[in-house]
Amino acid sequence: MKKKQKEKKSLTSFSILFLIIIALTVASWLLAGQPFAPSLPAGQEEMVSQVVGAKFSDFFMAPFNGFRDAIEICVFILCLGGFLNIVTRTGALEAGIQHLVKKLKGNELILIPILMVLFSIGGSTYGMAEETIPFYSLLAITMVASGFDTIVAAGTVMLGAGAGVIGSTVNPFATGVAMDALRSIDIAPNNGTILVVGALLWLVTTAYCIFVVMSYAKKVKADKGSTILSLQEQKEMEEHFVKDTNEALAFTQKHRLILTIFGLSFVIMVVSLIPWGDFDIHVFDGWTAFLTGNSFGEWYFGDLAMWFFYVSIIIALIQGFSEKEIVTNFIDGVKDILSVVLIIVVARGASYIMQTTYLDLFILDRASHLLEGLSPVLFVIGAYILYLLLSFLIPSTSGLAYVSIPIMGALAQSIGLNPNVMVMIFTAGCGLVNLITPTSGVVMGGLELARVNYSTWTRFMRKPLLVIGISNLAILIFSMLFL
Repeated sequence: MKKKQKEKKSLTSFSILFLIIIALTVASWLLAGQPFAPSLPAGQEEMVSQVVGAKFSDFFMAPFNGFRDAIEICVFILCLGGFLNIVTRTGALEAGIQHLVKKLKGNELILIPILMVLFSIGGSTYGMAEETIPFYSLLAITMVASGFDTIVAAGTVMLGAGAGVIGSTVNPFATGVAMDALRSIDIAPNNGTILVVGALLWLVTTAYCIFVVMSYAKKVKADKGSTILSLQEQKEMEEHFVKDTNEALAFTQKHRLILTIFGLSFVIMVVSLIPWGDFDIHVFDGWTAFLTGNSFGEWYFGDLAMWFFYVSIIIALIQGFSEKEIVTNFIDGVKDILSVVLIIVVARGASYIMQTTYLDLFILDRASHLLEGLSPVLFVIGAYILYLLLSFLIPSTSGLAYVSIPIMGALAQSIGLNPNVMVMIFTAGCGLVNLITPTSGVVMGGLELARVNYSTWTRFMRKPLLVIGISNLAILIFSMLFL
C-alpha cells in the first residue's frame, strides 16, 4: 500500500514539465484578450498589447521549438556525455576518486566547502549554470564513496553555483544584461552599488548554503538512516554510484596524466566563458581564437562542445583505445545523457508558450501597477515576490532582464527609489527560484543525473529557501533604504 502511494506521488521530470506546458496553454486561453501596456527598451518596435491564446499547434510544437532555442546547449551536453564516458572507461576517474577518498579518510567533509566556494565564484562571475551539469554524476560517485548520499552531491553543485548567481557581481548574463537594460531607458547604472550589494548577497548566501549541505552531510555520514532519499532512490544510488572500495585500484602515471588533462579541460571552460573584455582585460584577444575562431571570453556552448569533443579523443588516444572503442564509448556516453537533453528541450518548451502568448508581459504589467505607491520596504518585498513568479515562468535571466528591467527600473526611479538595487532584486529573485523551478533544464537535468527525484529535492529545500529568501530581503531592504 505504502509503495503504491509513493509511486503515485513520484512524477517524472517529463510529466511535471508537460503538465506545466498544459497549464500555461490553458491560462493563455482563459486570459486571451486581456490588455497590458508594453514598455520596451528604446529603439524596439511596440509589441502586441494583449494576451494571445495559444493555438493548439503552439502547444503541439512546444518541445520542438524548445529544442530549436536550446540547440547549442543540447549539443554541448551531448558532447560532454561522450567526453565523460571516455574518461570513465579509462578507469582514471574511479582510481582517482578512490585515491582521493583514502587520502581524505575522516576529513571528507572538507570537500564540500571547497567545491561550493568554487562553484559559487563561477555563479557570481559568469552565471555558471548549464556548465555544472557534468559535475552532478561525477560528484555523486565521489560523495557516495565518501559516505554521503546523492543529495549531498546535488546540493554541493546546485546550492554552490546557485548561491553565486543570487549574489551576482560581474555576471554578464544577470547584472550585465540588467545594467544594459537600464541604459536603454536612459538610466546610468552605478557599478559600485551593484557590486557592493551583490558581494553582500554572495557572502551571506554562500555561507548559509555551505552550512546547510555540511549539516546534512554530517548527519548522513553518522547515520545512513537519516537520508531523505526514498527507498527507490537509495536503490538507484547503490546501482549507479556505489563502487567496490574493497578492491584497491592502482593509480598509475597514465591515470594522473588523464586526470590532469580532464581537470585542465574544465579550467579552460571557465576561463573561456569569463567576459574578459568587460573588465578591460585583453590578454586572451586574438591568439586564443585559433581553436574555434573566438577568443577566450567570447566562447559559448558551441565552442565548448567542440572543445570537449576533441579533448575526449586526445584522452582516448592516451589510453590506447582503438578507433572503434573511441566511437563506441563516445556514443554510449551520448546515450547516457540524452534524457537530460530531452528534459532541457521540454523545459524550454514551457518558456516558448509564455513568450508566444505574452503571458510574461501581461503578468509583469499587472504586477508593476500593484507596486506603485508602496513604501520602500513593501516595494522591495513586492518586487522580490514578482521576480520569484516571473523567474518560474521565464528561467532565462538574460531574457527576463531585457523584458522586465526597463519597466521595474523606471518604476523604482519614478517613485524615488534606487534602480541599481532593483537590478539586485531581479538577480536575487531569479537565483532563488532557479534553485527549484521545474522549468529550469539545469535543475531537472542535474537531478536526473544525480538520480534524485524532484519531490525529494523540493523537500530538502523547504527550509533553506525560506532562510535564503528572508536574508536576501533583509539585505535588499537595507540597500534600498541606505544606498
